Amino acid sequence: MSASSSIEWTDATWNPIRGCTKISPGCAHCYAETFAERFRGVAGHPYEQGFDLRFVPEKLTEPLLWNKPRMVFVNSMSDLFLADVPTSYIRQVVSIMQLANWHTYQVLTKRAERMRELLHGELQLASELPHVWWGVSVENRTHGLPRLELLRQTPAKVRFLSIEPLLEDLGRLNLEGIHWVIVGGESGAGARPMRPEWVTNIRHQCEAANVPFFFKQWGGVRKCRTGRELEGRTYDERPPIRSREVPSKKVRLAMIDDWQAKRERQP
Repeated sequence: MSASSSIEWTDATWNPIRGCTKISPGCAHCYAETFAERFRGVAGHPYEQGFDLRFVPEKLTEPLLWNKPRMVFVNSMSDLFLADVPTSYIRQVVSIMQLANWHTYQVLTKRAERMRELLHGELQLASELPHVWWGVSVENRTHGLPRLELLRQTPAKVRFLSIEPLLEDLGRLNLEGIHWVIVGGESGAGARPMRPEWVTNIRHQCEAANVPFFFKQWGGVRKCRTGRELEGRTYDERPPIRSREVPSKKVRLAMIDDWQAKRERQP
């Protein structure tokens, strides 16, 4: 887990899985892949295998070590609902989120159909956790809007959209059952442009639907220059976060021991 994150809408990242595969236009300039592939072949580096899918079970219990509540982006360097991730491993990730409930977890996927299926089925209990937020990526109408509809069909206390990179005008959105919307442009080499009217269209709809709106960035090759102001102000709205007391270090270490013992007993 990273103790801090440069991602504007979270505090920290947690990656018990590394690596992913491209499935839609939003993946074309994946920041995670670009970062990981820099270290392919570097012996001993966490990304020695580049962006190939890899499970990192030694990272599973890390949220239990954090002594302050944080917003935690789950698998910023992967996708929890990749087809090649066993349901049994997803259950382990979810069990830690359930146990370390002083954090707020943000789970973001492009595999919305599998997320819907599991939260209706084997992970139904997880759908009732108010401190676990479930979201989908939306980059365009063809690929992103179907994910939005799948998310609306997914049981969850908090559902959110990460509309980044926003690649076209999305038109009218059905925000019923959506609790948070993040919008951002693509950044880095080859960044595709985002028009201001695409953003304001979404913001107006969020305001009308009373959905918190977060504007992440304009993006571009050098996003630090373009900033994140929209019509003269920043938008940092988000759903309310539930406060929960953090157990002592002794208690948290005991929780880790108990969790690992139960894991070892499972077939």
